[in-house]
Amino acid sequence: MTRAARGPVLLAVGSVASGLLAYVLFALVTRGLGAAEAAPVTVLWTVWALAGAAVTFPLQHWITHSVVSGREGDVRRSAGRVATLVVAGALALGGVSWAVRGRLFRTDDVWFPVLTTLVVVGAAAVGVLRGGLAGRGRMGAVALTLVAENALRCVLVGVLLAAGVHDPVAHGLCLVAGSLVAVWPPAWRYADAGPGRARPLAFLGGAASGQLAAQVVLTGGAVLVALLGGARAEVTSVFAALAVFRAPYQVALGVLPQLTAHLSALVSAGDGGAVRVLARRLALLTAVGVPTGAALGAFAGPAVLRVVFGGSVDLGAGTAALVAAGCTLALTNVALMVGVLVHDRPAWVATAWATALLAGAVTVVALGDRGPADRAASAFVVAELAAAVALGVAAWVVLRSGRGVRA
Repeated sequence: MTRAARGPVLLAVGSVASGLLAYVLFALVTRGLGAAEAAPVTVLWTVWALAGAAVTFPLQHWITHSVVSGREGDVRRSAGRVATLVVAGALALGGVSWAVRGRLFRTDDVWFPVLTTLVVVGAAAVGVLRGGLAGRGRMGAVALTLVAENALRCVLVGVLLAAGVHDPVAHGLCLVAGSLVAVWPPAWRYADAGPGRARPLAFLGGAASGQLAAQVVLTGGAVLVALLGGARAEVTSVFAALAVFRAPYQVALGVLPQLTAHLSALVSAGDGGAVRVLARRLALLTAVGVPTGAALGAFAGPAVLRVVFGGSVDLGAGTAALVAAGCTLALTNVALMVGVLVHDRPAWVATAWATALLAGAVTVVALGDRGPADRAASAFVVAELAAAVALGVAAWVVLRSGRGVRA
């Protein structure tokens, strides 16, 4: 196997292994604590997923692109400003979560808001680590970090359960501890070389806004159910369904560094024909995949959830079908996002996802007579569909323009 082919394979294997470990971890927590007691941990997990979108992905994408493009100095020169923004954002999010801790975490203590702050800081550290490794072509090392992060969490949760510790705060701390994989000093060294990018923080801000909105749509269902007044077991059930049906999406996230590099090479070389072929294949896969995913969700989803996470996790077939369809659309959207970002159009990505959020919010209001889980699932599908249309139009425009990646 060539080195070029080995990279995507290692990343895919690492993503699958990491995803399986994530399921093991969530199953351990829900079975060990029960669906009701595990609710605050599932909300914290959702925060971690959102932090991965808003912080890990943009930093990883930007650092990888900067290093590959010979602008490694941008990373070093911008480190102080980026770190300041990350810490400020983490503290702000922790403050907001403290203000609504009773409704969000179903607790009045300060521990989960503190864990929320630590989750954001840890997500940034992981993004810096993986961006540097991927930029230097060390895809095997990136895959190793994917596995190690959730493996460490599983070990720590297993130790707690074996010791008879069922405190949700302790299990939430295990989620935060996974970011310790970023303690890899050589990967944090960047040379002060290469021409500077005009506005690196502007790119990060646009990419972060768009990806955060995308992750809110993809993983925010459990939080939405909680805010709509759903029972704690219902919150956990929706979270479990999203965790299962977005497994292919998690694999796709693992291979994004390779996808970014491949699309960047095609665009930089002006090979619009090859990009259009990929776009047509993506459209065909979407047309087949969405109804197939919905059917599998309806017929097999509820049973799979009960087997994996226990009998306390229960979701109707119709709701499961909606969640599965939305997760399938998310695969299309992440590919479209990368395609638009390699053309250096982060603002277009942010606009597309702002439109999606608005569509989802309108759906929640319009279906006010439905239950919390049904409203959340319906809003999820509508938002993903709106994003697919907006990102598809953006991708079509940049392809028609014939412009490559701008420096």
